[in-house]
Amino acid sequence: MILIADSGSTKTEWREVTDGAAGRSYISSGINPFFVTGEEIVRLLRKEIPELEGSMASRIFFYGTGVSSAAKAEIVRGALASFLGTGELFIGSDLLGAARSLCLNEPGIACIIGTGSNSCYYDGKEIVSNVSPLGYILGDEGGGAVLGRKLVSGVLKKQLPGIVIENFFKAYPYTPAGILDNVYNMPFPNRFLGQFTRFIADNIHVPELQAIITSSFDEFMIRNVLQYPEARKFPVHFTGSVAYHFRPFLEELMTKYRLQSGLFTLTPMENLVRYHIQNPHT
Repeated sequence: MILIADSGSTKTEWREVTDGAAGRSYISSGINPFFVTGEEIVRLLRKEIPELEGSMASRIFFYGTGVSSAAKAEIVRGALASFLGTGELFIGSDLLGAARSLCLNEPGIACIIGTGSNSCYYDGKEIVSNVSPLGYILGDEGGGAVLGRKLVSGVLKKQLPGIVIENFFKAYPYTPAGILDNVYNMPFPNRFLGQFTRFIADNIHVPELQAIITSSFDEFMIRNVLQYPEARKFPVHFTGSVAYHFRPFLEELMTKYRLQSGLFTLTPMENLVRYHIQNPHT
């Protein structure tokens, strides 16, 4: 049995693969070594997926956000080795996981748009180039945290229609002071802001909310995708909840910039399973 994990900012999806077929799946919180220590990762896993402790998996492939250096990868490696009880671990970035899932063994542009956003040119074997996402303060264009930030800013500065502001405070039990406290003083402000994409989706008929989506996705295209010289040579693929649910806005921009539309998936997992069945020793 092998075990595959795809970890984003909000959640981690785990999937068992036995004899070339997908097996049971598990969900735990997101694991980002920028925000949690190895000990905290182990405690989290013991609380949320205790059934996997001491797993008999022969190989484990973990793809995660925040695995951007050897030091960060070692934090995750040590925690997983302690929890799962195996030494054969592959630790890769969530972007590599997305690229393998979306492109399999073919070249293409792989994009993640979920709570955050990222992209790369993948040559069918490895990531060749990557425009740094820079996080939701300096980058992450199109990502849920940025969409939520723009929405909340519009609500608090009264730059949106009155009915939208009224419905926002009906939908969420926050005061303006409470919102600021969550953003500036509490852990994981990106997750806090990302939750508000649901409000945008539920009210997508409002032109001002459509403008938030369109402008943010346009920034993603200009500041990320179009920087790859290969962007017009190969398909541009997307994975992540925001890309999946707001797909028509992305497709419109793909047409605008004469890009070849590829796959749109909610999560990388199904195709990651396919990739590892086809490439069992990668």
